[in-house]
Amino acid sequence: MSTAAVVFSLASLAARFRHVRRQTLELCKPLTPEDMMVQSCPEASPAKWHLAHTTWFFESFILSPFSLGYQPFHPDFHWLFNSYYRSFAAFPEKHLRASFSRPSLDEILRYRAHVDAAIERLLEADAPAEALRRIELGTHHEEQHQELLLTDILNAFYANPLHPAYQPALPAATHQTAAPMQFLAFPGGLVECGHAGSGYCFDNELPRHMVWLEPYSLGARLVTNGEFAAFIADGGYRRPELWLSAGWDTVEQNGWRAPLYWTEHDGQWTLFTLRGAVPLGPAAHAPVAHVSFYEADAYARWAGYRLPTEFEWEAAASAAPIRGNLLDSGHLAPRPAADADTTRPLQFFGDCWEWTANAYLGYPGFRPLPGSLGEYNGKFMSGQMVLRGGSCATPADHIRATYRNFFAPETRWQFSGIRLAEM
Repeated sequence: MSTAAVVFSLASLAARFRHVRRQTLELCKPLTPEDMMVQSCPEASPAKWHLAHTTWFFESFILSPFSLGYQPFHPDFHWLFNSYYRSFAAFPEKHLRASFSRPSLDEILRYRAHVDAAIERLLEADAPAEALRRIELGTHHEEQHQELLLTDILNAFYANPLHPAYQPALPAATHQTAAPMQFLAFPGGLVECGHAGSGYCFDNELPRHMVWLEPYSLGARLVTNGEFAAFIADGGYRRPELWLSAGWDTVEQNGWRAPLYWTEHDGQWTLFTLRGAVPLGPAAHAPVAHVSFYEADAYARWAGYRLPTEFEWEAAASAAPIRGNLLDSGHLAPRPAADADTTRPLQFFGDCWEWTANAYLGYPGFRPLPGSLGEYNGKFMSGQMVLRGGSCATPADHIRATYRNFFAPETRWQFSGIRLAEM
């Protein structure tokens, strides 16, 4: 959350709050109550828990401290739906979330309605600026969980032997060919990175600071499934010289031989998506997704390139319009580059989060937020790598060029892909 003073339009903040809260419920409509109980991998959470935790955030950090006379919905929810805020309250182990058969889904929906009504009353009152800032933070926090909800559903349905689809398949697109990979040059030099202006940002996007970049080039589009299939066919997962040491250990320990959600049968690959299984052939020109940092780095080395730094990415993306295949498109899967114009980089926003070569660390002068909210981003600045650009599951009004996502380098369950770079 930005530490800069923010001038709020109460009407726009209220509209944003209502939109985000409705959107989460809309994303759950295709799901059964049984679907919403599943927690299929250590990184994931049940959809029912996402509904409750995002509500807990508004109750815990806004209503309890700022709404005079507010009565919590349930005396145990302040710890039951806490995620990782150790300075706030104790919380159950994450792997136990799928065991929460109670409270029921109906009770969680009543919890949401109770908190929503209280936030509406607070917005109508003379709420302090800090409460309004936290409501805005809460909407961005919930948008993060909308993306997590979709990626968790994808993993849950893939783990189901029936491989159900979250949404029906779309008609085949008429233009499925990605332009040949080209590289676009950037001059480098002394550039400013980090968030600027009065718009919203998280604390890890601050402070704005100077970075020196040597001249560099970026791939004009993301690496495709077909290109990654060539890496597999060339023994990419069997060649330790291509991998970082920890990456090779991870490959061996987990038996990786393809991106997550790729299945081989009779020599043919199939990709599992939120719209069901898709043969590799029709998806060959779409960006490869669900690769770890280790796989992205190994592919770049195999191809004779490298991954961009997060600052190279930001300097190149800062002038690009924020549009692309984001959640609002409704496609729910990476798509081939929209056009063949390789005079400018494509797919900066949407399709896949792009791994960068940078460890997730604080910028010079970084200070986390005070109190429990300081655990939102700062506590994770160890053992994580930075990703940029958003994905096909990221809400369009949530992303910007300075946005820093971060995951452990072995993470694959997110829509994470590859953009190449060279000096």
